[in-house]
Amino acid sequence: MPTLPPAAIATRAEVLARRLSPCTLCPRACRVDRTRGERGACGVGVEPTVASFAAHFGEEPFLSGTHLARPRGSGTVFLAGCNLHCHHCQNWQISRGEGGGRAWRRVELTAAFLELQRQGCHNLNLVSPTHQTPALLHALAAAAADGFALPVVWNSNAYEDVGVLELLEGVVDVWLPDLKYADEEAGGALSGVPRYPETARAAILEMARQVGTEPVHDSEGLLVRGVAVRVLVLPEDLAGVESSLRWLRWALGTEVPLSLMSQYSPTAKVRDPRLRRPLTPAEYQHAVDIADSLGFDAALIQPLEDRADLYYRPDFTDPTRPFADAEDFDPPRRPSCA
Repeated sequence: MPTLPPAAIATRAEVLARRLSPCTLCPRACRVDRTRGERGACGVGVEPTVASFAAHFGEEPFLSGTHLARPRGSGTVFLAGCNLHCHHCQNWQISRGEGGGRAWRRVELTAAFLELQRQGCHNLNLVSPTHQTPALLHALAAAAADGFALPVVWNSNAYEDVGVLELLEGVVDVWLPDLKYADEEAGGALSGVPRYPETARAAILEMARQVGTEPVHDSEGLLVRGVAVRVLVLPEDLAGVESSLRWLRWALGTEVPLSLMSQYSPTAKVRDPRLRRPLTPAEYQHAVDIADSLGFDAALIQPLEDRADLYYRPDFTDPTRPFADAEDFDPPRRPSCA
């Protein structure tokens, strides 16, 4: 749960809101005036825009509780829009401004946070929050004043402004960044942003400064404080797995929770010919072998299974049930050295 009192969170929200005009909330620094309806690369105005919220059982077990006899899920809020334009985005229905989600009033967002807590979710998981930071903090402040006490998970693409992250200290308990690319050219070609590796690495270092490099788990084995890093393995090793993991070992050590993901699948939006095919078992196994050789013995892996796409790749056609077809599916995650 946030350690800052509600009034302090609200003050941080006001400070961040001043960065909406001109908008400098993320490293793109589009400098549009979102308070007057202008929209930059993220495609979102000043009001929080939400696609879906629900207990989600497809996140890492230390978040969703799927290692427990009775998991309660991660209280996930899927936010619309994104400051990256990834060709291969699994959430393209909501991330690219194609009708996914609607603008909410702050009171609605606050109510959603409290409802997820009422349902018994293990945490509040904010997905793609970067471009909506002021609204999220306003809602968190109001929720905290009304008894909200769940750990807050910041589920981010890591293309973050360090100055903005500094204002989240004492608000975020668990940082869940992607480490998408080790090569700047790949970040530009596949996600449309400059300097992705150096920007993401600086952001992850700031996240670790705030909560430390030693993960903190509760009595049920749920992560309640720390940094957990996701690496999505791509065809042709476009993610640069070895380089990213070598940096991660140097920066945070091998005890950092690492999620090595195999869930890549081409969508209709993919333009780069290198991404127009699924990941092969050999490519993924090579990434697992690299993680093991570098000492990431507790890394989580996703065995390549046909039904995994039901669980890890949501369909927002019905935003109330983005994982409707996967309700009886047991997520196939296991330690990489099992």
